[in-house]
Amino acid sequence: MEFDLEDPLANFKEHQNYTISQLFASESDHMPSPNSLALTHSHVLFRCEAVSLILQVKFKFCYVMLFQVQFSCNLDPFVTYLAINYLYRFMSRQEIPGKLWLLRHVAISCLSLASKMKNISLSLSDIQKQGCVLEAQCVHRMELIILGALNWRMRSITPFPFLHFFLSLAELKDQALKEALKERASEIIFNAQNDIKLLEYKPSTIAASALMYASHELLSSRQYSILRASNTACEYLDEETLSNCFKLIQEMVRMEAKESMVNTTTSFLSTETPMSVLERSIKRHRI
Repeated sequence: MEFDLEDPLANFKEHQNYTISQLFASESDHMPSPNSLALTHSHVLFRCEAVSLILQVKFKFCYVMLFQVQFSCNLDPFVTYLAINYLYRFMSRQEIPGKLWLLRHVAISCLSLASKMKNISLSLSDIQKQGCVLEAQCVHRMELIILGALNWRMRSITPFPFLHFFLSLAELKDQALKEALKERASEIIFNAQNDIKLLEYKPSTIAASALMYASHELLSSRQYSILRASNTACEYLDEETLSNCFKLIQEMVRMEAKESMVNTTTSFLSTETPMSVLERSIKRHRI
């Protein structure tokens, strides 16, 4: 059964009739350990490099599919998001020596596990053709190590399943507008995963903050005030924490807009690469 990030407990026998309160109660189990937030600069570089490796595989496969080469891998954004979620959680619980070959196996193993959860075939031979030398047996062993470190909690609770709930609180009537808000909030959430400062916030808080920012962009002042007030009043959220998370997302979006303007001015063909994600994450951490 394919895992759905927007409905993580669906078809899970222990949660056949789960409620939104169960999502809020369980979300902390799917976050990096708190001790991972106080990392040295070298640890930050190591983690960013691992994320860059995952994104590099995604971008390479996109390139392959674009030019219609014989093999392909249907990686969607949710697979990458899930893989990075596994990576952050694993690296917060398991010390990893700073060796590139080991880092590569951890990153690809997280991507492999995420692909399996989404019922997408990820061929190691295809990855090797793209210049990443891996041994299938080593990847399999690493998958088992990752599964053990995460206590086999692979049905990750991310910000995505909370979006519908927070949208319902605002009681918007326009379905098209609701879809536009959800799409924009989802885009913000995808980008927010690359910001190390946001790791300390619960998925529900990130979802509410992303939706608030999306509503700030797309709604009238009155509609935005209503949605923000409904989120702030939610019994599952802390108002001060929500405000701090919102400010971080606001800064993140502004920085991305500024970088986009610079890149557009520099080159018509400028696109985001795994290295640009890495550089931005390091820059934000220093700030």
